Amino acid sequence: MEDIEDLLVGNGVGGVPSGFRLPLGSVGFNPKQSKNKPNLEKKSHIKDSVIPGTQTIYMKTFGCSHNQSDSEYMAGQLAAFGYLLSDNPEEADLWLINTCTVKSPSQSAMDTLLTKGRSSKKSLVVAGCVPQGSRDLKELEGVSIVGVQQIDRVVEVVEETLKGHEVRLLNRKTLPALDLPKVRKNKFVEILPINVGCLGACTYCKTKHARGHLGSYTVDSLVGRVRTVKAEGVKEIWLSSEDTGAYGRDIGVTLPILLNAIVSELPPDGSTMLRIGMTNPPYILEHLKEMADVLRHPCVFSFLHVPVQSGSDSILSAMNREYTVSEFRTVVDTLTELVPGMQIATDIICGFPGETDEDFAQTVNLIQEYRFSQVHISQFYPRPGLIQAKAWTFLDSRAKPNDGGCFIFQFGYVAWNPVWVLDGGTPAARMKKVPSAVVKKRSRELTSIFEAFTPYNGMEGRVERIWINEIATDGIHLGGDNGLEGCGDVGHTKGYVQVLVIAPRSLMGMSAIVKITSVGRWSVFGELIEILNQINDDITLKEENFSPAKCSPCSVPGEICACSTEPETCACEPQSCEGKISMEGGSVSRKDMLPEDQNSQSLFKWLLRKRKNYRQKMAENEVALGSKKKEERGQGSVNSWDLVDRILLGGIFVSIFTILALILHLGFW
Repeated sequence: MEDIEDLLVGNGVGGVPSGFRLPLGSVGFNPKQSKNKPNLEKKSHIKDSVIPGTQTIYMKTFGCSHNQSDSEYMAGQLAAFGYLLSDNPEEADLWLINTCTVKSPSQSAMDTLLTKGRSSKKSLVVAGCVPQGSRDLKELEGVSIVGVQQIDRVVEVVEETLKGHEVRLLNRKTLPALDLPKVRKNKFVEILPINVGCLGACTYCKTKHARGHLGSYTVDSLVGRVRTVKAEGVKEIWLSSEDTGAYGRDIGVTLPILLNAIVSELPPDGSTMLRIGMTNPPYILEHLKEMADVLRHPCVFSFLHVPVQSGSDSILSAMNREYTVSEFRTVVDTLTELVPGMQIATDIICGFPGETDEDFAQTVNLIQEYRFSQVHISQFYPRPGLIQAKAWTFLDSRAKPNDGGCFIFQFGYVAWNPVWVLDGGTPAARMKKVPSAVVKKRSRELTSIFEAFTPYNGMEGRVERIWINEIATDGIHLGGDNGLEGCGDVGHTKGYVQVLVIAPRSLMGMSAIVKITSVGRWSVFGELIEILNQINDDITLKEENFSPAKCSPCSVPGEICACSTEPETCACEPQSCEGKISMEGGSVSRKDMLPEDQNSQSLFKWLLRKRKNYRQKMAENEVALGSKKKEERGQGSVNSWDLVDRILLGGIFVSIFTILALILHLGFW
């Protein structure tokens, strides 16, 4: 799970809408020019006269889902301005790298990518937490920078960088509107930041330096965004934040108020689901019962990410986490007691400075006691940090290019403001470290214990509703005689347990009922029983000659008779279907139909259902048996279909003959 951070994006300067280019004078540029820095104005492959919006951009994102949301916003603005987005770095004119500063490995990955980009003569723009928290890094020399609160101006930065200029936008701004153009990585998932920053001061965390203090969006603005993305076809809404539980403390509201307001906007059939983001224990303790009520709601996943970090109170105190192990237990115990099927994920940091063998043993005991299905285990990484001080800073600065290609301040106002000053490390980085060998040993030991858990063993044989919004990466494909082009899909239960099913690609964004056939360590495997909110492509309303919409009070979508959950009978009652069946030529009352007509229609609908179930079974068998057996079975399937088709045709003729006979019979009377 993600270590959620915040998003601060401005609304432009001088009333210009977010996401649009601003005049050059509105852009803040780095006034310094290193002596060793190359003259970017001399690039031969890109000139000032090049037409903006015609180049290709490669984007790489590191870190949490909030960083992914930032990248989606930047991609949306670039695409709206005409830039082509590509997954191939070699064909791109510019690389945009969105970075993460939580751990050293993610920053090292950024360094590697920058080195490769320089050697390939690519224009480079770096965004995210690394430049915001460590703007003077040597690795960032000669590249343009977009701060975490300046992503609404990415088009300007990209345009100037392609001209050979180095641009740096790192100023802090107010909360933005949430309606910037966006290109989602998964069109069915909206990552929605509800607040930015946090109220904590963890001694190991550098993200706070980049993301800032708590700032919450209003309930109305978030509800408005939910309405918008729901209309756009989004099926999962992820609420993201550096600390979801702290939401609203700066504007006088609480998290349960927001959650209830959002849930009231979701479709009652559960076609769009809400996932609540990471929350630290301190700020959720006072809302546990209200949170349980929300997590039980049919449109909310019964899942929560609550990092504990350590099972030792002394280590939690050294981390300045502001809660005890007992309080974490209260959160877990209350939610699992009040919410059926509740799933909780947590985080552990191994080898925090000062951690003794006894401290680590307490952590192991905590994990073994609760046997969490998801535990994110990390070694401690000392992070270089900043401290806050006051200095003279420029306000309302203007800039212009000089002859050398760098930018100098023309004029500006100054003020005595708080600024971040390089300090050599976060508080934890200055503590006495646990030997690296011990840290690695503890990490391996806890990982081994955790991976031995079998959290999903009791699920085999159960029938679950799942929401399918992802594609599996195992390469399982469907196709062949039945025309099903798809792949292994990934669904999630209400407890957000991952379910792998073999299903057509058309089921993306749908909900279905599955039977759990087997369980693995990280996910379970399911067999498709029925599809909700979908009518099979081969069984249209015209073929049925009636509309199941009339059966909505007891509908089970995917069946020919929407009031029946049984595949071989129609359980529709006159009152549930309003006593009528819609026909192509009008409507006929159910009580006006003769018994022969009812029997003929029941037979007809039963045959259609049989045909649909047969085709689904055939598709699954083809995948299991392979291409050779599929070819051998092909001729037999054609013959079987011919038989079913003949029966269907015969049924139609019998129905017509019966109706004609009745008309003739009544005519003589």
